[in-house]
Amino acid sequence: MTMSVSGLTAQRSGRIILHPTSLDIDPGARLGLVGSSGSGKSTLGHALIDDLQSQRHTVSHVPQSPDEALDPLRSMAFHWREAETALGLPHDKDRRQQLFAALKIEHGDLRKRPWGWSRGMQQRFVIAMALLGKPDLIVLDEPTSALDPVVAADSMDLLDQFLAGGQTAMILITHDLGLAAKRVSHLMVMDAGQLVEHASTTDLLERPSSKAAKALSAHRSWIELPC
Repeated sequence: MTMSVSGLTAQRSGRIILHPTSLDIDPGARLGLVGSSGSGKSTLGHALIDDLQSQRHTVSHVPQSPDEALDPLRSMAFHWREAETALGLPHDKDRRQQLFAALKIEHGDLRKRPWGWSRGMQQRFVIAMALLGKPDLIVLDEPTSALDPVVAADSMDLLDQFLAGGQTAMILITHDLGLAAKRVSHLMVMDAGQLVEHASTTDLLERPSSKAAKALSAHRSWIELPC
């Protein structure tokens, strides 16, 4: 079922930071939301999550840093149990092992606290928690910015493989055009709180029409990045 939102807006201190925005998201879609810092990408992402959840769609969020999702004083096992409980899922070791194996963290020691795992493993653990329950949509907000390029590329490759052929849609929020270009079929460009362009990845990179998209695609150095 296509997920739709209409007229999403947001204000801060009396100032509009997200102009009315409407979107349709098909099952299994791979969308990128790009723009410069402060363009309103994350604001749209949060508004989108809130609206879709109010429509009873299941939506998961992967933040920029695993620090935003993991309590440094709690074990990884605690975090996993809490995620299952929050979703009303029974504790299922086989499901956990399937997700961990897909993201190559099956050898992580769940008795340890987050700082006992590498940053890359922490972020993959957060992604695994987001995939619990097979959500309708997973929103990744700058998910690799805290990782080195090789670890980031590996993490995204594993996520791509896990989602392939499924119904879970993905929105990748990033200012890294190279990351988005290699991971999504359509790109949306934000500028000053407005969605100024929405096109297939190929069309937007080759024939950008908005000033913001032209500025992003003009810097071709991103082609060489591994992500």
